[in-house]
Amino acid sequence: MTEWGESLAVVLEGRKYPMAWQDGGIWSVSIPDCPAEALKDYTYVVLRDGLVWRTEWQHHHRSRIPAGHRCDDAWIDCPIAGCPFPRAHQADLFDRPGFRGAGTAVPVFSLRTADDFGMGDFRDLRPLVDWAVATGQCIIQLLPVNDTTRRGEWEDSYPYSPISSFALHPLYLRLQDLGIRKSAAFTAEQTALNALPEIDWPRVAKAKMAWIRKAYLARGARDLAGAACRKFATENAFWLDEYAAFCAHRDGLEPEYYVWMQYHLDKQLSEEVRYARAHGVYFKGDLPIGVSADSAEAHFHPELFNLDCSAGAPPDYFSADGQNWGFPTYNWEAMEADGYAWWKSRLRVMSRYFDAFRIDHIIGWFRIWEIPLSCRSGLMGHFNPALPYSAEELDGLGFGRFIRCCRGAFSPVPCDEGVQAVAAGKPEAGLFLEDPHRAGWYHPFIGARETEAYRSLPEDLRRRFDELYVDFFYHRHDAFWYRNAEKKLPELLGATGMLACGEDLGMVPDCLPGVMEHEKILSLKMRGYDGPTRTLSVCATSSHDTATLRMSCPEDPSPETVRDMLAEVLAYPSMLAIFPIQDWLALSGELRNPDRNERINEPADPHHHWRWRLHLDLSVLSYPSATAAFHSTLRELLAESGRLYTKE
Repeated sequence: MTEWGESLAVVLEGRKYPMAWQDGGIWSVSIPDCPAEALKDYTYVVLRDGLVWRTEWQHHHRSRIPAGHRCDDAWIDCPIAGCPFPRAHQADLFDRPGFRGAGTAVPVFSLRTADDFGMGDFRDLRPLVDWAVATGQCIIQLLPVNDTTRRGEWEDSYPYSPISSFALHPLYLRLQDLGIRKSAAFTAEQTALNALPEIDWPRVAKAKMAWIRKAYLARGARDLAGAACRKFATENAFWLDEYAAFCAHRDGLEPEYYVWMQYHLDKQLSEEVRYARAHGVYFKGDLPIGVSADSAEAHFHPELFNLDCSAGAPPDYFSADGQNWGFPTYNWEAMEADGYAWWKSRLRVMSRYFDAFRIDHIIGWFRIWEIPLSCRSGLMGHFNPALPYSAEELDGLGFGRFIRCCRGAFSPVPCDEGVQAVAAGKPEAGLFLEDPHRAGWYHPFIGARETEAYRSLPEDLRRRFDELYVDFFYHRHDAFWYRNAEKKLPELLGATGMLACGEDLGMVPDCLPGVMEHEKILSLKMRGYDGPTRTLSVCATSSHDTATLRMSCPEDPSPETVRDMLAEVLAYPSMLAIFPIQDWLALSGELRNPDRNERINEPADPHHHWRWRLHLDLSVLSYPSATAAFHSTLRELLAESGRLYTKE
């Protein structure tokens, strides 16, 4: 059961209680005054060097333990021969040995039906599920669906900048389900907005929120007094009360209005989730790496965030200047102090709707690229946590003259010569950046080798800097970041039964694949990747951040060429193949968009307007006369790759 150096602990209400070894291979612990509530859901974990190393297949559940009695349990191992996972999943199809499935990725806002109001809503998921069933798919991947409302302008369209990590977006409500009648005014506005080829986010937000407000004034008091709404409010009070107060203060309206909206959002989405699960289709959610500085969480719990910094990404093939996402980094030390309670609550709420989830920028669980608020460019960032160099260490390496630069105004020549230059609002940089949290400690500047300071170095010092640079960015932190990730991930993955999938692109540390393998987190493999592909992975033809298949070709490819490209990726050993709906529709000359520019996002543009919308009504996918050949081709592809799914 355990190896030398390992120990057991019981986890009750998020707190670990170390156990002691006794003769006969028994581990035990005495917990005085153990609350009955804690026994409704508890588990055992194996610890190694203070970290959770192994978890049970599923949790234990007891109603109570009589006073003076003990609780005798046996460790629960996976009962399925050949299952690759250490923990049971909500959707048991993921635990089947050799399972291979396929699905579609599409944002909710991009869906289109005649019942919409200028953008997709939660009710549009039903015809999408029906299409998935008809074509043998088993999973639908969505972009984040959390509330991003600020002023109803274009910035609200960015789905990765939520004002709440728990609340759903009000614009995903189906208005007619709120009791709104299709009056002449409603129909005229609906027709005009639905006729737009793309989403006009400010226009939709203004119109739709006005109708939602009318519905609340007409029926809000009655709904709030009902047993279902009161039950929802009570069960979600741990986040809902703060969110409602936050929004009420922002808009000058009553908190009950926001409780009412969230109740109806939960009701509508939950109904679609139940429908999908009953038909063997499961939703995969998207967990943004960040929470906005102007969010309800940052307002009520500032201790959980580093509000003086912004998260982003170092330079990569998406952006030579790096990325500055504009939201704070996490104070992981504060989060660890209470057993990551906020994260666990966030994941449990998410698991009500989703059976799998994409961990956005999973590298951020190892380390984040952190940029001081005084800087705009992602180039000005540094890793956090990190192992920077002391001034004495750099001085001993011969770089003492180059470390007295500070962020915001960098010297292109040694600082002691007193020459500083700032051109076009972007500073010319030296070789090192001082750590904003620890004075006297320095990070190599990631753009240093493009600076005049670097080019002016003597050859031997330049070679020494190259060695230091490569070691710092690719080797120095491996063991440090490995432990940092293994402190958090097992704690959080054990909080729900969702299948975890990591977005592991970009500047990946060497330790990341080992952690993902140990925790059995699915990696992401994009078309064209020429390295080995794990079975525990998700393969994709393109994503919301990249060009579609048709856009990636010099000339618009024929449906036959698209079929070959899809077949190539479907043949990957990956457990799941999830393709954007644009790439599936490209199989049909009749159903594909006449305009092949269907890109959803430009990641290098922080002010991008997220407005792409399907060019066809989802109901078209149910017309046999229009889709028979398309469905047949799609099912053939899935059958040939061993991914055709039929609910038993």
